Amino acid sequence: MSSEIAKKTSVVRERCFELGFDLVGISKAEKLNSEASNLKIWFEKKFDSDMSWIKKSYDKRIDPLKILPEAISVISLGLNYFQEGDFGEHPQEGKVSRYAWGKDYHKVFEKKFKSLKKILLEFDPHSKNKFYVDYGPTMDKVWAVRSGLGWMGKHTNVISTSIGSWFFIGTVLTSIEFEYDGQMLDLCGECDLCIESCPTQAIVEPYVLDSNKCISYQTIENRGEIPTELKGKFENFVFGCDICQDVCPWNIKLQTETNELEFASNVVRELNFEEIKVLDESNFNFKFKDSPIKRTGLIGLKRNFEFIKS
Repeated sequence: MSSEIAKKTSVVRERCFELGFDLVGISKAEKLNSEASNLKIWFEKKFDSDMSWIKKSYDKRIDPLKILPEAISVISLGLNYFQEGDFGEHPQEGKVSRYAWGKDYHKVFEKKFKSLKKILLEFDPHSKNKFYVDYGPTMDKVWAVRSGLGWMGKHTNVISTSIGSWFFIGTVLTSIEFEYDGQMLDLCGECDLCIESCPTQAIVEPYVLDSNKCISYQTIENRGEIPTELKGKFENFVFGCDICQDVCPWNIKLQTETNELEFASNVVRELNFEEIKVLDESNFNFKFKDSPIKRTGLIGLKRNFEFIKS
């Protein structure tokens, strides 16, 4: 690897940290062979539930060159979102996953991506670059592991040795060549606390999640009725779930407050049933216009409340 590429790599890392990212790693843009096989098995077992968009973009998910033919490198970025705070026990309150307490992370990332694009174009004005944060056809967690941000935990979240698993992942495909990072060792060891603690048994085996049983999937992505066999198992979560991360020893040891001010503004840890019950669509959209909670929709949120209360 030339000294010029090494210098360029060092500079892009430094600039990413200056933009507020907590983790930066780089890997080679190439087809994901073993991951492709695992994803097919996941589909065959119908663990994707009705998230048909995942299967539709299968070819692009396993091969970044199908998205950006000029891609040479993949930059993976981690942004810590952890905030301290306990949930109340009042029956009128519904718990919200920590990732949704503040401003919608997509909007936070998009601002940072605009700045990062300028930086990449400084390196090469003719470079081709694609930016994603969970809305694109990329396997963000896989690239985060390949780029050395952390290892894949048994709960299927990436765990960093500096901030645990409380971080969002951004993925950048670029035609610029950089030095690549090595993968980390899996440090979960014999610990199965995340598997044992999941009230719906959604983690069917280490590193495999059945979306049909996952509280996060059911409260956010599912647009139909929640299966009755899951009743009494949501532990008052009405948007997302943190149980498998809350019990992780690495998180307990490493979790640290986010430095991103937009995640710490207008914090919503819990939602009041009586307040949500009387909301109409207009007020719902206004109240949650900058929040990830908007994704579930008013009908979905009311359904979630009815499910945990019935």
